[in-house]
Amino acid sequence: MTASFDGLTTTDAEELLRVGELSVAGRLADASNVTLYCTVSAAGASAACVYKPVAGERPLWDFPDGTLAGREVAAYAVSEALGWSIVPPTVHRDGPYGEGMVQLWIDGDPEADLIELSRREDHQGLRRMAVFDAVINNSDRKIGHLLPTREGHLYGCDHGVSFAEEYKLRTVLWQWRGEPLTQEALEALVRLRGRLAEPDDPLNAELARHLTGPERYAMVRRVEILCEHRIHPYPSPDWPAVPWPPV
Repeated sequence: MTASFDGLTTTDAEELLRVGELSVAGRLADASNVTLYCTVSAAGASAACVYKPVAGERPLWDFPDGTLAGREVAAYAVSEALGWSIVPPTVHRDGPYGEGMVQLWIDGDPEADLIELSRREDHQGLRRMAVFDAVINNSDRKIGHLLPTREGHLYGCDHGVSFAEEYKLRTVLWQWRGEPLTQEALEALVRLRGRLAEPDDPLNAELARHLTGPERYAMVRRVEILCEHRIHPYPSPDWPAVPWPPV
C-alpha cells in the first residue's frame, strides 16, 4: 500500500523526520509519557509531528526502562512489512530533549465516531489492525489510538508497550476472536514470516536495534502460530483483555 502525506511519499516523510529540524510547539497533556507536538523542517519541506523523548518515558514494571520509543519504531517497521501502512512514518533520532521517537502527525477525521468505529465488523482497516496488534503483541489498543482520516484510511498510534515476550494482547478489537483470518491477512503474514526468516533482510536489522533477541523470537512464533491456526487470537484468561480506560 502506497501512502501519501500532503504530497510526501513514505520515503520522503521518513527522511524529513530523520534529518529535519524539530521545533517544539507544545505538549499533549493527556499523554501518560512526555509527548511533544512539533514541526519538522528541512530543504523547504515541513510537516507536523510527534516527538516522544526517551527521557520523558515513565518507568513501567513490565517493560525495560527507556525502550518505549524504540518499540514504536519497531511497530512502524512491522506495519510497513505487512504492507498496510497502519503506523504513520516513524523514526528514532536525537531531538531537543535527547533521543526519542518522532512520528508524522496524522490529522484524524473530526467527524468520525471512534466508539462506533471500534465496534464495526465490516471495516477492512480495523480488521487489519487487529491482526497487526496480534503480531506486535500490543498491550494497549485503546479507542483513542484509532486515527481514521477523511480519505478513509485508518492509522493507529501509541505502540510503545508492544513486543513483550509474554502474551499481553489487550485491545478493544476483539470482535473477530476465533474467526478465520482473511485471505489477505494470511498472505501478508506469510510474506512477513518469510522476511523474518531471512537474516540479511533489513527488517531484521531494524528490529534488532530496538528489541531483544527473546522478544524478536516471540514475535516470530506469534506470526508462525497465526499462519498455522489461521484464526484471530482469543483473549488470555490470565491477562486483562481490554485496556483501562478503553478510550
